[in-house]
Amino acid sequence: MHHRHFFAALTIAIAGSNAAAQSMQSTHRHDDHADGGIGQPGVATNVSRTIKVDMRDNMRFTPDAIRVKAGDTIRFVVTNSGKIRHEMVFGSDAQLKAHYAAMLKNPEMEHADDNQVTLAPGQSGELLWQFSQTGVVNFACLQPGHYDAGMKGSVTVTGTAHKH
Repeated sequence: MHHRHFFAALTIAIAGSNAAAQSMQSTHRHDDHADGGIGQPGVATNVSRTIKVDMRDNMRFTPDAIRVKAGDTIRFVVTNSGKIRHEMVFGSDAQLKAHYAAMLKNPEMEHADDNQVTLAPGQSGELLWQFSQTGVVNFACLQPGHYDAGMKGSVTVTGTAHKH
């Protein structure tokens, strides 16, 4: 009887460690970012406006406070003006903190998500994002040390002027 319980526990432990190993691959996706209050990837033909964002080694985004309307699709043209790698990641406060904790444990982690752009020094990239509901959507650089140094910002999403 004890052997069966031991074998079952061992099987569960092995399965759990295999799942953990698969989740620590060098490139990962966070498909849970789709909406959940932060919006979703935008479509280029629906872009409402373009906003330029600069990332610098003083651990700041410029601008770090952005205002848009619910329903807007924004083309963010993001430039890394620094000499070290930076990224711009959209998420809720909880998502960003959890992702940052994972980055601290796996600093070489590469990303393949629609809600972020990671740039080497001197590079520029684009991020298309549709803000679907009112509220605040946070963004941050999750490179180790950057979030703690204050490299974060927010997008305030205001209501649209609907006529009934």
